[in-house]
This record gives sequence, structure tokens and C-alpha cells, in this order.
Amino acid sequence: MGYPLATAGDSPDQFPAGIDVTASPVYTGTFIPEIWSGKLIEKFYDATVIGAIANTDYEGEISSYGDKVKIRTKPDVTIKQYQAEQVLEFERPSSSIVELNIDQGYYFNTILDDVMEVQADLNLMSMWSDDASEQMKIRIDTEVLAYMPTEVDADNQGNTAGKLSQNLDFGTSLVPLDMVARNPAANETEVIDLIVAFGQALDEQNIPENGRWIIVPAWMAAMIKKSELRDASLTGDGQTMLRNGRLGMIDRFELYASNLLPTSVPTDALGDATAIMAGHKHGMTFASQMSKMETLRGESTFGTIMRGLQVYGRKMTDGISVCLAYSRKSAV
Repeated sequence: MGYPLATAGDSPDQFPAGIDVTASPVYTGTFIPEIWSGKLIEKFYDATVIGAIANTDYEGEISSYGDKVKIRTKPDVTIKQYQAEQVLEFERPSSSIVELNIDQGYYFNTILDDVMEVQADLNLMSMWSDDASEQMKIRIDTEVLAYMPTEVDADNQGNTAGKLSQNLDFGTSLVPLDMVARNPAANETEVIDLIVAFGQALDEQNIPENGRWIIVPAWMAAMIKKSELRDASLTGDGQTMLRNGRLGMIDRFELYASNLLPTSVPTDALGDATAIMAGHKHGMTFASQMSKMETLRGESTFGTIMRGLQVYGRKMTDGISVCLAYSRKSAV
């Protein structure tokens, strides 16, 4: 798959007529540095999780967009029954090749007018660079988390999940699970039961226990703190989760909270459903590179341009290593 190309509408002229570079806030010519506080209001960012749940084994093998990494997989060796005096059959195991395409990318392009740089009492370029870095991580996390549900194995999702049992209900995007912290009523699911079901589904796929993870939204993280796991004896910890504020590991899963999980609108329109995912780092590979980061003088105005391009690729190399459930907070 080639790197996506911009259309004519996405590629404006380099020097369009009547170019207007608008600052934010708009520079009015009455900037008085003395009345501006040197202490910035703290800006908070969404937590990103892709670096923790995906393997990055091939990150060092990319340099620019359009690169392609060929990943070799382990072949399946056939075990055959032996009989005395038989002629042995030869097998030449061959493995399939998985291609990781570096075909995704985002950029930022800012300009600092010379007059603003002289009058400002803050290092604006440094501040913008820090913010761009955080916003880039959020944008990439959002895209990758939206991609992952499309590649989950059929046995690890839906109302009949479980490769062997086929009796696990993970809900669907149109009919999600209604979650509660404890004491579920009819048609409700206790949050800990869902985590245990995730573990069973991965066990039935023979997924290793070490390296498992779960991503939940903030409202589900709060439910877990209100569940039976409030009792420290159930977690094997010295303190309850309510006391130390750490969710940590539950049933062999390392728990992560994210506000970037994709959502869907169920048929009953009683509230959006969130895609809850659990899996193993083996299932998802991710490779990213800040391929361009540069500053240069503007050609159509007096100012310094700072721009960056980050390219990446993501591939669900093993869909049986990830489970998918759709759930929402019960309205009861």
C-alpha cells in the first residue's frame, strides 16, 4: 500500500494571492509585554497508551514515509504419527510474510513573526514545540485505537466469543453491555466479570499470560475502584485501590485508562458504547519516526517557520491476541 497522496484541494499554491497568516490571538500592534504573566496556565493532555500495549520491535528499521517492513512469522510444523518400518515424510516449513507499511503521517507547521518574537517575554517556539509533541501523540493514539477493533479475531468479540467455549458475551457496537460495579441486575454485567471473561478468551487462544493489558475509559476505571477489588485481600496488595489510587494488575492484565477509545451509537440511543480492548503486546506492532523537524525563514513574511512530520505504521499482526467488547455505564 503506497503512502496516501494529497489531492489538489489539499495542496494550496505556495504563494497564494492575498496570503493571510493569522496569529492566535490575533496580533493587534498593541502588545505590551509588561502586562502578560510569565507563568502559563497549565495545559493537560489525554493519556496515551499505544507505546505500552504494542510492540515496537521494528521501529529502528524505518526512516521515512513509504517504507515497508517485512515481518517473518513462525511456520507451523506438522506432527505426524509414526509406525515401525515406515518411510519418513519430509516437510519444508515455510512462514508467511506480514508487511508493516509506514503509510500514516501527521504534521504541524507554525510560524513566529519576528515582531512577536521580539515583544514576547516567553520562548514561544519552545512552548509550541512541546505542545505539538503532545498533540501528535494524542492524534496518533486516537487513530491507532480506532483501527484496532477492525482487526480483532471473530472468536474474541461479539455475543458468542471464546474459541472453545463460545459462551462469552462481549456485546456489540449496536447492543453493548450495561456495566455496573457490583450486584448486577438482569441484563447487566459486573465489571470484574468482563475482565475475567477477557482472560478466559485469551486463555482459549493460548495467549501468554505475561504481557497482557486492558484499556478502559475513565468511567470504567472508577467502577473497578468501587467493585469487590476495594478489598485489598482480593488484589494481593497491601493497600486497597481506593487508598493508593493505583489500579495496577488485575487477573494477569496490566490496566490502562484512556479517554481516546472509539465509541459507537447503539440502536436504543440510551448512551454511547465504548470499545473496551484487552490483549497481549504480541498482537499489535507499531513503528513511528519523527522524520522531519526543521526551522527555516519564511519566504512570504518576516518570521521563523517551525514544522515537523511524524510518520508511522501500525499492524495487527495477530488478531487472536486482542479481545474486543462494547460497553457503557448502566443507566440504572
